[in-house]
Amino acid sequence: MTYILHLFDTMQRRLEPIIPSDGKTMRIYTCGPTIYDFAHIGNFRTFLFEDLLRRTFQLFKVPVYQVMNITDVDDKTIKRATELGCSLQEATSRFKDAFFQDLQTLRIQPAEAYPEATSYIPQIIKMIQELEKKEAAYRDINGNVYFSLSKAPAYGKLSHLPLESLQKGASGRIHTDDYSEEGIADFVLWKAYDPQRDGSIFWESPWGRGRPGWHIECSVMAQDLLGDTIDLHAGGVDLIFPHHENEIAQSETATQKPFALHWVHAEHLLVDQKKMSKRLGNFYTFRYLLKKKIAPTTIRFFLLSTHYRTQLNFTFESLEGARISIKRIRDFAERVSTAQGTPSQEYKQTIDLSRDRFCQALSHDLNINEALAALFETIRLGNALLDQEKLSDGDRAYTYRFLKEMDSILDILTPEETSLPEEISLLVQQREEARQEKNWQKSDQLRKEITSHGYLIEDTKTGQKITKR
Repeated sequence: MTYILHLFDTMQRRLEPIIPSDGKTMRIYTCGPTIYDFAHIGNFRTFLFEDLLRRTFQLFKVPVYQVMNITDVDDKTIKRATELGCSLQEATSRFKDAFFQDLQTLRIQPAEAYPEATSYIPQIIKMIQELEKKEAAYRDINGNVYFSLSKAPAYGKLSHLPLESLQKGASGRIHTDDYSEEGIADFVLWKAYDPQRDGSIFWESPWGRGRPGWHIECSVMAQDLLGDTIDLHAGGVDLIFPHHENEIAQSETATQKPFALHWVHAEHLLVDQKKMSKRLGNFYTFRYLLKKKIAPTTIRFFLLSTHYRTQLNFTFESLEGARISIKRIRDFAERVSTAQGTPSQEYKQTIDLSRDRFCQALSHDLNINEALAALFETIRLGNALLDQEKLSDGDRAYTYRFLKEMDSILDILTPEETSLPEEISLLVQQREEARQEKNWQKSDQLRKEITSHGYLIEDTKTGQKITKR
């Protein structure tokens, strides 16, 4: 069966079928990290939504070309370089490397391209010059170059806010050089060099020394790698305004073409029902959770398992629920993984209906909740039939193929490779000896100690099974 992905388009405010404009490859632009620090779990909620998006296209046999930008020059990266007393490249390379390691650990498929802003300075200058030719960019007395919103009458069409209200909202920000005093909501395209702020970080340009504004970087990289009009632009809801509005304004003014055919955005991640904040002490990086001995697949499943347009509330209790769900899926997969043969026609139809329900759910705005419901219903039925010894080898083999296909979306079936620390291995060995001696009290005490170190131990017919929490 052929499935077509329908997504809620932020601009159109309705579900839209998403198909490649060239009939071949879906061209997607996704806003990536600013590499001045380690990425936090809110960032990864968005990146995992985008992973679900590309994997769903692939499941539906639609090739994907995804571009994810790397912001390596902005106020935050320059501030970090100044604090460390090193070059911009030295300050950002550590966090860039960490970001790619985190993507791999979370099993997020790599994008086809990861352009870095500092590699696109000539192209950025060229687009700004094009905007000047169209009288949509102007220079102030300090050497900053701004985009004139008077040349973008449709500004606000993505956020569905009138320009007048956006101008009022910008009035409190004119103390920064991101916005112009001449045009209250006009945003910066090129920031003039400030020795105290920028140190040795600058590029030469027709307007003097300086560096690009954040918004123009994405427009240029998207155009260079995906063309004037891209199929789909994705990101978090926090980027709708002003970042994505500004991308649209400058890109469409420069090219006189639509910047993106479709827009889709993921909701915020909350922590204990509050916005994540260092001030509130509820700010968590992915690496912090790893130090707490939480398995990456547990984090992955938790961040994936709520619909992307619903706010997701993070608690450590919810991580435990994700771990239990993964265990349920893996245990069932283990029960059906060793069989071979041809399934009965009746059971094959049952699994095919489950597959269709799973795919139909994803095709309807990536409804992962309904997709998981279909998966767990299959597991419930399968376990009941296994307990009654009513599944043939062929039935089990067909079920396992279904699980593997669904795991092309979830990617949680294969456990993390666990290299046990020496002290944990010793505790496991001591517990096995206690079990052999039928010293159940000591065995339980050792289990609790192993669990306190972030590992779970399960007694099976073939011996003790150790996994990360």
